[in-house]
Amino acid sequence: MSAYIIVRIEVTNPEAYKEYATQTVAMAESFGGKFLVKAGAYEQIEGSGPDRHVVIEMPDVAAAKAFYNSPEYQAILPLALKNSIRDMVIVEGV
Repeated sequence: MSAYIIVRIEVTNPEAYKEYATQTVAMAESFGGKFLVKAGAYEQIEGSGPDRHVVIEMPDVAAAKAFYNSPEYQAILPLALKNSIRDMVIVEGV
């Protein structure tokens, strides 16, 4: 069953964040992932939140966790954490 990595991000240092963001697509693809949303235009219709949204479809929860916990992703994660405020979840699909 597909799983989705959903991330809501407030980028605090756009220039430094690019170093992280440019590496994530190929990395996720190597785990069977596909970016469905990556910081596209949006309209806030309820509540409030950050201005960047990401949705990655993964083959399953195990693949999503393997991607997140991989040495490659963990190596670039400090770039994201240092240059943004974010929430990330893995959600099982229907």
